[in-house]
Amino acid sequence: MTDSQTKPIQQTGTVDPARAFHTWPGTAPAATAESAPPATRRGFRRWLVVTAGIVVLGIFLVPFLVFAVVYKQARTNEARPVGAIVVLGAAQFNGVPSQVFQARLDTAFDLYQQGYAPTIVVTGGRILGDQYTEAEAGKNYLVDRGVPADAILMENVSHNTAASFEGVRRILKPRGVESLLVVSDGFHLYRSKMLAENAGFEAFGYAAENSPIRDGSGTELRYMVRETLGVLAWKLHIQR
Repeated sequence: MTDSQTKPIQQTGTVDPARAFHTWPGTAPAATAESAPPATRRGFRRWLVVTAGIVVLGIFLVPFLVFAVVYKQARTNEARPVGAIVVLGAAQFNGVPSQVFQARLDTAFDLYQQGYAPTIVVTGGRILGDQYTEAEAGKNYLVDRGVPADAILMENVSHNTAASFEGVRRILKPRGVESLLVVSDGFHLYRSKMLAENAGFEAFGYAAENSPIRDGSGTELRYMVRETLGVLAWKLHIQR
């Protein structure tokens, strides 16, 4: 066989990386996700499942814990001497407080008579078509019961609890009031205290006595669930 019959071997100038690792002494290709040992992959999956479980548990556990503190506050009355008693508004009909509102006002009247505070603040604005604001209806009711008109202050423009306490802050801070006894239905107290503290007050709660929304009733349970969602929304800055 002559040289002319022999084909030269062509050099491409490229080297297969996998073969290079095997041919170079003391080297080996880096491990990849596909080539990771089975035990490592099992460990990663285990931690992934644990993390997902913790997240899911938190999603269910946090609302339950908030509901628990809402319930506890509803059953905890904190009457003590303060700068002012604040009555959260509720429905009124042509100047006549609803049963829920009346129960709150009667409770505030009793606390005032017992000397817990020298001032009562009634809150709540009016909705379209109303002749009176909730605050006006509340003040008139308390005056009829014998509270001096000059001992009652009105926050009469708000339409929600957060706005009520912003109004209370504008009224009471210039008077040097630093502490409040908040009167509302029990289910409403935890969020009310939270908003009062956000407005710069030291706040305590007292549940309205003889409210038509009875302790342990289905209506109270529905309101507690709503309050739980309201607290979570506030904490997450979903609403203000």
